Amino acid sequence: MAVREPEVLRSFLESERARLQAEIAQMDAEGATNLGYGNHMADDATEAFEQAKGLALQQNAERLLLQVEGALDRFENGSYGTCERCEAQIDPARLEALPYATLCLRCQQRLNT
Repeated sequence: MAVREPEVLRSFLESERARLQAEIAQMDAEGATNLGYGNHMADDATEAFEQAKGLALQQNAERLLLQVEGALDRFENGSYGTCERCEAQIDPARLEALPYATLCLRCQQRLNT
């Protein structure tokens, strides 16, 4: 598998930002229209579950959007691809798999232990 050039990753991140913004806007619009409860307890429970699931999905999309925007900011300030902890270059294969990575694999492993 060939590793993409940084500008291709940047383009991907810009597309991902637009997709996430649209997804979040759609969830916001759908959430505003689904605020009612039914007349049956089972309907109410299903509605509550769906609202909780929708909220979790929206929060995940918002967190991902922040990571994508952070990566784009790092492109702007010239620090994209540099580990925020040790300042080593992040392996291009890692950036290919996770374009918004902020840590090299070694620092990420240390953080997870």
